[in-house]
Amino acid sequence: MKYPYGISDFKSLITEGYFYCDRTDKIPLLESTKSQLFIRPRRFGKSLVLSMLENYYDVAKKDEFESIFGNLKIGKNPTKLRNSYFILKLDFSCVDPTGSAEEVKKALFNHINGCIEEFYAFYNYKGYELSQIKINFDDALYSLKSLVSSVRMTPYPVYLLIDEYDNFANTIMMGVQSAKKRYEALVHDEGPLRTFFKAVKSATSGSMFDKVFITGVSPVVMSDITSGYNIAKNIYFEPKFNDLCGFRENEVRRVIEQVVAECSFDAEKTDEALNLMKTYYNGYRFAFGLDEYIYNPTLCLYFFEQFQEMCTYPRKMLDSNLAVDESKLEYIAQIPAGRDLLMTLVQKDQGVVLSDIEDRFGIKEMLTDKSKDNTFLVSFLYYFGVLTIAGETEELQVILKVPNLVMKSLYVERLQKMHLPEPEDRDDGREAAKLVYQKGKMAPLCRFMEERYFKVFHNRDYRWANELTLKTAFLTLLYNDIIFIMDSETEIGRRYADLTMIIRPDKRYGKIFDILIEFKFVKLKDAGISAEQARQLSENELEQISEIAKQIKGGEKQVQEYGKKLEQRYGNLRLQKFVVVALGFERVCFKKV
Repeated sequence: MKYPYGISDFKSLITEGYFYCDRTDKIPLLESTKSQLFIRPRRFGKSLVLSMLENYYDVAKKDEFESIFGNLKIGKNPTKLRNSYFILKLDFSCVDPTGSAEEVKKALFNHINGCIEEFYAFYNYKGYELSQIKINFDDALYSLKSLVSSVRMTPYPVYLLIDEYDNFANTIMMGVQSAKKRYEALVHDEGPLRTFFKAVKSATSGSMFDKVFITGVSPVVMSDITSGYNIAKNIYFEPKFNDLCGFRENEVRRVIEQVVAECSFDAEKTDEALNLMKTYYNGYRFAFGLDEYIYNPTLCLYFFEQFQEMCTYPRKMLDSNLAVDESKLEYIAQIPAGRDLLMTLVQKDQGVVLSDIEDRFGIKEMLTDKSKDNTFLVSFLYYFGVLTIAGETEELQVILKVPNLVMKSLYVERLQKMHLPEPEDRDDGREAAKLVYQKGKMAPLCRFMEERYFKVFHNRDYRWANELTLKTAFLTLLYNDIIFIMDSETEIGRRYADLTMIIRPDKRYGKIFDILIEFKFVKLKDAGISAEQARQLSENELEQISEIAKQIKGGEKQVQEYGKKLEQRYGNLRLQKFVVVALGFERVCFKKV
């Protein structure tokens, strides 16, 4: 089987025999509305959907319909509108967002003009004899009007496809604060982006642009140009389009079964591989009222390709093409309330609760409002795919969570850089963490925490410090999803272990340990000593403090019980069990059980 990793050309994908999960049955559903906005995180297959629409509706590809769609769902029962449009396709990811506002405007106009020139050349080559379209390189809106005039003389309307409509805007907004003026220049009353969408709206009402389909990552641009383009129907929350991009679990299973057979594995390997993919890649839901989560298609194709070629799982489960999403977490971490949110999301796997997801926010919220509330921050992370819908509370509020392990790794990495900004400190911390699972030695990591990590916590951190804070600090250094299935708050017999690190099934040949840690936190006032006194204690004296001794004893009982349950669940574990107790942010001791 050939996997279309990085391929978004629908025709090539189908005619050259690549793997494809058929979504052509969604085409009739999309025909019901003139103008639609479809939002999904990056690398989720939006461009392939646009290419599907392009090939289905393009009048110039009428003779190729059977070869492209004949074996697909829509080919068995096509709609009346198939192959009845001229296609004008714009891709705003091609617009250079750097430079001054005037330079960005020029880049936008150059792209639009270039696409119009290509439109004219293509359809004339195909024999449709359009009247001359006049290109104004200083004013792409003039060029657009000329295109409309030319098309008006034919029996075919235009289907306008816009890919990544917010790409250059998001890139600008992820930059420095001075980017605000550049962006506002594009979307103010006479700005080129607002006036472009006004022109599209006008052409739509005049039936020349009979249909418009727009994709993007967030609704930020639409919020800023509402008066210029208020006719797009947002379809990204509709249940019927939840799987328009992404793979369903039964589709993933079928591919794994084929690879398992080709690699001559036992049938049990299918469940093992599927469980691994579920842990790392599953967890996306974009609509309410559904039980099914979908898999990130780019990550799945990355896994399938390597699994089939090598008959082994990928060493790194995170495709590096998705790693750039960390910039969104960096943006959140720079906001006063954002830092606390990232800590919460790593600590509490059950997710965060909102009244509702924001469906509009503009440049002012993105760049100037320093008092951003939790609703804005969480909604922002939802649109960029680092949070997803987990369900609703009994009070009908929205629950959002970190979707899977690869996304959680981005959170952990951002927290590590936030707490340990110096690369040397991060390197030393990771080396100390390696000794825990390589040698079963906890002491070096505890000393590192005392001497270097805890020094970065501010006074306000100390006020709300607890064992979750302690666990998060250790997690940022111990996190390793290349070797382990990392899980905080692991459910074990209706109770929850603080941190488990279970070796991936394909990595069990290594000479390393599975890890189970229970964290405890004792406040200085509960121990009856000051910070200065705590720093003067020997390790033996530290362990003799009654409250610490009590916590160690309770933790020992917990890890022994959890350890037995983990052995029953997995079998053949090389489990190292620890109780780690912190005294404020001054001292750390541990007990190996």
